[in-house]
Amino acid sequence: MTVRVLWDLANRLAAAIALVLLSPLLLVIALWIRIADGKGILFVQDRAGQDGVPFRMWKFRSMVHHSVDMAVEIGLADPFGLLENDPRITRCGRFLRRTSLDELPQLVNVLTGRMNLVGPRPDVLPQVANYTAADRRRLEVRPGITGWAQINGREDIDWAQRFVLDRWYVDHWSPALDLRILWRTATSLQREEPAVHLDEINIQRSQAHDVRRAA
Repeated sequence: MTVRVLWDLANRLAAAIALVLLSPLLLVIALWIRIADGKGILFVQDRAGQDGVPFRMWKFRSMVHHSVDMAVEIGLADPFGLLENDPRITRCGRFLRRTSLDELPQLVNVLTGRMNLVGPRPDVLPQVANYTAADRRRLEVRPGITGWAQINGREDIDWAQRFVLDRWYVDHWSPALDLRILWRTATSLQREEPAVHLDEINIQRSQAHDVRRAA
């Protein structure tokens, strides 16, 4: 077996152990969301996995229901983008997002082999449809709960920079690099919320796609 295959299996084993150990925390978070903001504990969305194959990604819900539809009402050109002090983010959701605890249900995605602990963050399907050939290189590996781009900027860098960082990760991948990323992620969980960066590249590509479809 190759190093990559063995590492993928190690990711699944680690996810299984983490789910058992973190089950009390997962239950507390689920109850908090249910009590504070009603039904709909999980946010489930189709994302692009390895080689662009869609899969259903799980997160703890940190926004109000129909948050994508609300984007138009609050004037967002990118329905998947964020605003400073975004009114769609719930009170408990703000804490969960700042600490990345909203990502914990993705351990199930790791357990089922659709994600790894580390890798490029899985993008939404409408944005993947507008990828260039260079952008698609980030799809050569399984997506991750955290990644090289996340520890080097997260939301305060634009997608063009994320693509560069993700390609660097794909080209330089090793178990040692993954462990380094996991360590830096763990030591920066309780941090100030980064400034929101307007995602110009996806807005422009989406508009160009709409123009091509209308032509």
